[in-house]
Amino acid sequence: MIKILVLTPELRRKLKEPLGILIEGSFEETSREISRIVCRKKPVKLIAVGDQVSKNMLEHGIPLDVSIIDQRIMRNVISPVNFKAENVFRTRNPAGTITDESWKTIKRAINCSGKSKVIVDGEEDLLTLVAVLSAPDGSIVIYGQPKRGVVIIEVNERIKQRFQEIIKEMKRCETGSSTPGRSLMLHRKI
Repeated sequence: MIKILVLTPELRRKLKEPLGILIEGSFEETSREISRIVCRKKPVKLIAVGDQVSKNMLEHGIPLDVSIIDQRIMRNVISPVNFKAENVFRTRNPAGTITDESWKTIKRAINCSGKSKVIVDGEEDLLTLVAVLSAPDGSIVIYGQPKRGVVIIEVNERIKQRFQEIIKEMKRCETGSSTPGRSLMLHRKI
């Protein structure tokens, strides 16, 4: 059995609002501000959720520890993000859900030594919640807020409690198949 958390319509509306500090502006402006924050805060782990955010950060020399991508921007297929990672994982995560296997995969990616890339077959949007709950305190998770900018979340116990409450609001389901949420570590360079 695979356990899946499903987004409810009420929660979907709630999650349209930024879950952290919204930085509005162009890719150039938001990348400059992210760079300043990263230099000042020196996060334990720097995690980007989303292809556009990952791409912009890398193009502006901001060193990611973990990139969680689905190779889509605004649901349109794009060229793969050029992120050289020692650890590359694949997982399936249907839109509007968080699968148990995606959760385990992201946790592994964050806890690996070296840089990690998680390629999601499906949608990575809700995996921001998982990244925050899996990251060590003192980490920063960044995701895109469509047509507005980026959102920065500084991970601490208070934020994790808030995100745990969001998770509790999701509907719980199980499927009989063991394949949909199966994750796979593709390679690890040593």
